[in-house]
Amino acid sequence: MQRNQLMVVYGDDPYTMVEMLLQKIKPEEGLPRTAKIGLKPNLVLDKPASSGATTHPELVEGIIKYFQARGYHDLRIMESSWVGAQTERAFQVCGYQELAARYKVQLIDLKRDRTVTKRVGTFALEVCASPLEVDYLINLPVLKAHCQTELTCALKNLKGFIPDAEKRRYHRMGLHQPIAHLAAVLPTHLTIVDGICGDLTFEEGGNPVPMGRVIAGRDPVLIDAYAAALLGLAAEEVPYIGIAAGLGVGADDLAKAEIIEFNPEAKPAQPFRWSRRVQSLARYVDEREACSACYGSLIHALHRLEEEGELNRLGLGEKAIKIGQGFRGVTGEGLGVGVCTRGLASSVPGCPPTARAIKEFLGKRNRK
Repeated sequence: MQRNQLMVVYGDDPYTMVEMLLQKIKPEEGLPRTAKIGLKPNLVLDKPASSGATTHPELVEGIIKYFQARGYHDLRIMESSWVGAQTERAFQVCGYQELAARYKVQLIDLKRDRTVTKRVGTFALEVCASPLEVDYLINLPVLKAHCQTELTCALKNLKGFIPDAEKRRYHRMGLHQPIAHLAAVLPTHLTIVDGICGDLTFEEGGNPVPMGRVIAGRDPVLIDAYAAALLGLAAEEVPYIGIAAGLGVGADDLAKAEIIEFNPEAKPAQPFRWSRRVQSLARYVDEREACSACYGSLIHALHRLEEEGELNRLGLGEKAIKIGQGFRGVTGEGLGVGVCTRGLASSVPGCPPTARAIKEFLGKRNRK
């Protein structure tokens, strides 16, 4: 498989679909049987894949069986869920604990991993050690939307390879630059995208959209450029794609890509598009360096209030709700979400608070 090639298979059976892709790609060619193979799903939190938030375990099962059938036995599933979530809980709920036991594959909770410092230009990045110790790294993101970066797919999924403190720092740095630079120090050998039913509104799932496809490629930048185009996003709407291309991580010019569809007759007839609901709700939010878990919970709460017809009754003005690390130490009047805003006159505690807690907190304003 060439770097400029993207392979797509359509359907709703991730196990069969990934098997078809691997038989075409033949990733084992030139790879010693003693190779350490790392598998990085998206297990951002403890929700099943049917929610649109996490990677289908059947996809990972297909990869494990493919390699084990060819004599590879050192496979490792590794992940670190987002800040505030427990990776071990995600392993259990998402089906990976049972999967690992069945195939005798190691599960690595990267929240407990040691870290090393890697440098790219002026950037010093703390990275978990385990991903750097494998010989062949397979990235297994979910194609879905993100409330701050618009898209999460190949490049952003690598954030699961950094410690929680570094995740918070990435948000203080604006996300796009550090995400792109992280890809420069964590090269992946193969990306297989779970495009079965990603949530095109929220990263944490709840609104799955049937997309019926699995996408594979060796260039994570090209994968993300393709994913953005699928959702109707312009490349400049996801800045880390262009930044990563500029760093030499990969190519973002789809005009030079070769898209290979193995069963185009099975392609879903119904088109899908990125939801702009988050951008509509964001007008109520004054966000300063907010972590994704906290910001996502707030947007989710606003979404539920809107669905129930309660949002307009709250009388919120633009930028009325403060959120993010940029409000640490800020005092005075204001409505805040998360522990970083505890200095304001009124705030909901938590790091992060749940969407339910935020919804109840905001709803009380309407009941007074």
